[in-house]
Amino acid sequence: MENRKKQKEEKIKKLVNYIHQNQEKWYRLAYSYAKEQEMALDIVQEAITKAISKIDTLKQIEYMQTWFYRILVNTAIDEIKKRKKQQELIPDDYSLDVTNEEWITGLELYQKVDTLPPKLKTIIILRFFEDKKLSEIAQITSTNENTVKTRLYKALQKLKIQIQEEEYE
Repeated sequence: MENRKKQKEEKIKKLVNYIHQNQEKWYRLAYSYAKEQEMALDIVQEAITKAISKIDTLKQIEYMQTWFYRILVNTAIDEIKKRKKQQELIPDDYSLDVTNEEWITGLELYQKVDTLPPKLKTIIILRFFEDKKLSEIAQITSTNENTVKTRLYKALQKLKIQIQEEEYE
């Protein structure tokens, strides 16, 4: 019993250290989903809270990065869905402008990525914005590497079509 408690404390200590070392990366990833500073900070905070409360599910400490990525991405997707449902409850006359122009980089490509379905968007963000290998993305998303490749190809095809349609117009 005492040994488990020490192991848990050690895992929490390593997790806290790990999060501190990578806090900008986590914020960037959350912001890529949220498009809003406060919401991105909320997502990171929620993911940290979940990680600490579920630290016992982390079997091997060397998988902490993949484990935390998964928690953060899932938290971001859940938060986006929750906020979207809340927005739908607000009448059109009172709807808020969700985008904060000060924080949007203005990159057209980034805006196109944002229109992709969550599973495809996640693959693109992890591969190109976070520079993750396909095998790492497979671990983070709990999917087969071939599925990741298929989703990546599908996402790139959709982006290519969007770009070509704009050029045609």
